[in-house]
Amino acid sequence: MANNTTPSSILSRLAALAALPQEEATAMPPEMYHSTDIVDRERSHIFDQQWLCVGLSKAIPNTGDYLSYDIGSQPVVIIRQKDGEVAAFANVCRHRMSALLEGRGNTRAIVCPYHAWTYNLDGTLRGAPAMTKNDGFCKGDYRLPDVRCEEFLGWVFVTLNPDVPPVAEQLAKVEELVGDYDMAAYTETFFETHIWNTNWKVLAENFMESYHLPVCHAGTIGGLSKLDEMICPPGEEAFNYHTI
Repeated sequence: MANNTTPSSILSRLAALAALPQEEATAMPPEMYHSTDIVDRERSHIFDQQWLCVGLSKAIPNTGDYLSYDIGSQPVVIIRQKDGEVAAFANVCRHRMSALLEGRGNTRAIVCPYHAWTYNLDGTLRGAPAMTKNDGFCKGDYRLPDVRCEEFLGWVFVTLNPDVPPVAEQLAKVEELVGDYDMAAYTETFFETHIWNTNWKVLAENFMESYHLPVCHAGTIGGLSKLDEMICPPGEEAFNYHTI
């Protein structure tokens, strides 16, 4: 009897469901939400390969403003440079791999809390206490590894994949759809972090559909959400959308 829960069989069933017309759509195989093998593949094929949005560019408007973010097991820091550009680096010291910056804030330099190795905002090593006593040490040999970082429509995106196409290329049609919103002018009024004890796809699906609006949001936009008038175009290669 064939094993129907191997990663290849799960993905085969998923592919078969995805090939159906939208009018015949059904939920994904249950294993997509709890298989550790699927999670590992999602990490390697999605989170380690694709662009991830980490926040509004104007959330870090000043030189030295930063925010930290974890892409899978890779800690990343995104920091505003002296020239006004945004750059991203691996958020671990090159000496003993200690985490450098946490949360959000502003800094004039990146200082390791373990041995006080100090990095400039561009990731280059400024100084390392007592290392001048080591004749083989050259601070020019040490800098924080770059993480690819781009801005698009006022948002900051990062990726661990140096070869993925630019955000503006992948999401060109998004700009056609929402360009008039002028999101580059948006400012952040508050920020919260929520940690959910669930599979990431459960959250993604909730925010990708309007089916729950008339009931769960009856007191606000629910009454304006006419499900019979909802338009769901076929999904694009890099994104999908619907209007209601």
